[in-house]
Amino acid sequence: MNSFFARKYVIQGIFISVAILIIARLFYLQIIDDSYLLSANNNVLRKVIVYPARGVILDRNGEVLVQNEPVYDLIVTPREAKDIDTLLLCNLINIDTVGFRKRMDKARAQSPYRASIFEKQLSSRTYAKLQEHLYKFRGFYVQNRTVRSYPDSMAAQFLGYILEVNDRDIERSKGFYKAGDYIGASGVESSYEELLRGNRGVKNLMVDALNRPKGIFSEGKYDTLAVSGDGLVSSLDKDLQILAERLMKNKIGSVVAIEPSSGEILSFVSSPSYDPNLMVGRERGNNYMKLLNDPHKPMFDRPIQASYPPGSVFKVVAALTAQQAGVIDQHSTFMCPGYYSYGGGRARMRCTHVHGTTSLVHSIEGSCNTYYGHVYARMIDSRGMSGPKAYDLWREGIMKFGIGQKLGIDLPGEKPGLIPTSDFYTKRYGSTKWRSGYNISLSIGQGEMGITPLQMANIMAIVANRGFYYRPHLIKGIGEKKIVKEEFTEKIYAGVDTKYYESVIEGMSRVVNQPGGTGYSVRINGIEMCGKTGTVQNPHGENHAVFFAFAPRENPKIAIAVFVENAGYGGTWAGPIASMLVEKHLKDTITIPKYIQDRIFNANLLPAVKVAAPKAKDAAKVAANTTAGLPKSRIPSTLRINADFSPRVNEDNARVNPLIEFNSQVYE
Repeated sequence: MNSFFARKYVIQGIFISVAILIIARLFYLQIIDDSYLLSANNNVLRKVIVYPARGVILDRNGEVLVQNEPVYDLIVTPREAKDIDTLLLCNLINIDTVGFRKRMDKARAQSPYRASIFEKQLSSRTYAKLQEHLYKFRGFYVQNRTVRSYPDSMAAQFLGYILEVNDRDIERSKGFYKAGDYIGASGVESSYEELLRGNRGVKNLMVDALNRPKGIFSEGKYDTLAVSGDGLVSSLDKDLQILAERLMKNKIGSVVAIEPSSGEILSFVSSPSYDPNLMVGRERGNNYMKLLNDPHKPMFDRPIQASYPPGSVFKVVAALTAQQAGVIDQHSTFMCPGYYSYGGGRARMRCTHVHGTTSLVHSIEGSCNTYYGHVYARMIDSRGMSGPKAYDLWREGIMKFGIGQKLGIDLPGEKPGLIPTSDFYTKRYGSTKWRSGYNISLSIGQGEMGITPLQMANIMAIVANRGFYYRPHLIKGIGEKKIVKEEFTEKIYAGVDTKYYESVIEGMSRVVNQPGGTGYSVRINGIEMCGKTGTVQNPHGENHAVFFAFAPRENPKIAIAVFVENAGYGGTWAGPIASMLVEKHLKDTITIPKYIQDRIFNANLLPAVKVAAPKAKDAAKVAANTTAGLPKSRIPSTLRINADFSPRVNEDNARVNPLIEFNSQVYE
């Protein structure tokens, strides 16, 4: 009997012990050890984000400017990544073992349990090699993406580029973006980001422990579709843009061409530019730094961010606003002895020539500085009010032409240019009793005034339209319905009656089409182009070449501004560029003489890159070693130790007031 009870307790003890072991094992497996949980989850379900394709951007004729191409991000979950053939993986994706360790350390730092990007933007070729061996790399899988591709490698500043979002982008988006997403960083990619980006989707896949797909979970019941971004139709003419970029190669400056009847921008060139494809792919970071450090600043968006004295084009605005103010009319004349005298005859502003008695039409045709000195004096000194009050009234009229303020183009980073307020001069001179002679340089578009190339082209659009403009824009249609933004359909008036434009336009026509006109060499057979050449003074080096025009005279189709820095005469450099682009747009041909074409296409007007001067004690030795045996005329200026690098001046310098001296001449 006792032995029976003894066996009973032994058997019970065995069962209890087994039960305790089973419970302990289950506790360990379910609570402490998560490897089976992770493996089970991986064998069942993986949520894969489906990134939408960004909207495609077309030119005005339906030609592709920006499209998408597939790339692949390699994703890793560090806790799962075990027994990896590191060398094989490195060879497949072209990294070294040090890079492998850095990437794994970064992934573990983010979270050992969560998937993170190991390597971005693998090409299709690299992915094809990797795919064959992907099952060998437990914890790794591939995420499909698309990146931008630019078939014609043009219009970089207009199109812009995309970048990976940062913490600030994520915060501002209120959770829409997640780490690893991309966002438009410049150009229309930025200004139309919300339309181009589309919406992400999610696909639920069943995979095994080796990341091999086993089908779609629940027949896709819980999947959400990605929605591609809206396509954009730009106003750009691809052929015209390509030609403009070729003409501006090895030059610093801008070309902006606008269709006056709509405000649509036909060509938008900032030179030097860069290949937008450099901002795509695994070398993007290195390429970005090279572009950023380029001394010619190819990433600077000159058409909307560079500000220059307008020079001769401002005489057009001055003539129109003065007529509207009633201080002159189309018959007003002034005597030009070769200069404008002010300050009681103690100071002079030089003119381009001795024009004699000059009418309004001839003042435009001959670009007479003297005429506009008198016009400005009447605007400021002869309206029965103080200088500052008259100046404010003058400034208000000028600003209606879009000068000194942003025009509202659909690009980020637009600058307003500058027309100083009266307070600026009052503060400078310490009194409110200043008159026109204190800032007479403004009368001919020099001095403190600065406008952007976009504003220059827009002035031509206003004149072409005889008094109004549409806000310049680069996107003419959004989505399948080609929707136009409402702000780009608003007609904006410049504050000058239509009747005052004809005499100004006649003067501009004579500049180009009259024998002896400063733009006669760039006239176009069969097209009456109205234009204005200009050579804007540059105190820091060679003068800037400028040409503004619209064509044809009646029912204009194009208004254009060409600005070439440090090139010299406007009629020599900027004029031919504008002429070729206008003829290409209107007639799809170029008839300007071949030798002029070759000169423009082949010219290299980039300024020499400044290098740090050698230390004084080494300068003589460096110069002697470098220039030994060279004639003096062949010695580089950077090695002329005693060279005078002060700004060059000429006989047309003039003292404009007791405090300011400036070079007032605008050559033609």
